[in-house]
Amino acid sequence: MQLSIVIPEYNEIENLKSGVLDEVKKFLIDSKLDAEVIISDDGSDDGSLEFSENYSKSDSRFSVLTNKHGGKASALLKGIEKSKGEWVLITDMDQSTPIFEVLKLLQYSSDYEIIIGSRGAVRSNTSVLRKLASYIFSTFRKSLVLSDIEDTQCGFKLLDSVVAKQIFPMLEATHEEHVRGWRVSAFDVELLYIARKKGYKIKEVKVEWENKDKSETKKRKFVRESLDMIKEVIRVRMNGIKGKYTT
Repeated sequence: MQLSIVIPEYNEIENLKSGVLDEVKKFLIDSKLDAEVIISDDGSDDGSLEFSENYSKSDSRFSVLTNKHGGKASALLKGIEKSKGEWVLITDMDQSTPIFEVLKLLQYSSDYEIIIGSRGAVRSNTSVLRKLASYIFSTFRKSLVLSDIEDTQCGFKLLDSVVAKQIFPMLEATHEEHVRGWRVSAFDVELLYIARKKGYKIKEVKVEWENKDKSETKKRKFVRESLDMIKEVIRVRMNGIKGKYTT
């Protein structure tokens, strides 16, 4: 199998009802890729799980994993562990980056182990405050780690399956306990930092992006999430200094 598409799901009913899975299905038909879609549910309680399970019954390429609530990184890990493709695409349910953009990333699959989407400075349907926060976070992060990568946080990443299955279990966010609600994390930073430490090649590719998230559950506490992400970047840097990622 060429590609596994892993989509984390946590209370996504508004996005699901907007037809995002139909978009993914149409892409599979049009592209003729040998691919599977794994929806990894993270303990949803709004009907998302039931919706996805019913949808998957109509197409054997779709499957749904039922997990206890452990956060986005944990849901992705569970999906990656079950994946069968040579490559794994992780993408968000809201399809802010449309699924067909994976064709851009696949062009670099012969030369790189990780190809990541980059949203650029113009981010449609995003508040000025969010854009400012993203700029501040990126500037701070680049001062500590991954200075040559513009956008670590885009939720659209293509990874060699072997690499994904090696690195994801190492991420601290996959082992968190007592996770409540939808929490933004900087696990992407740790993922890419570890990949660099292990000598894997990373390519950043500009992709189409527009904020299409309709989920009410994922409305976030702006200040708290920003502070949490900054703390995680500092932790990754300190772990690197201590040599945690060299084994």
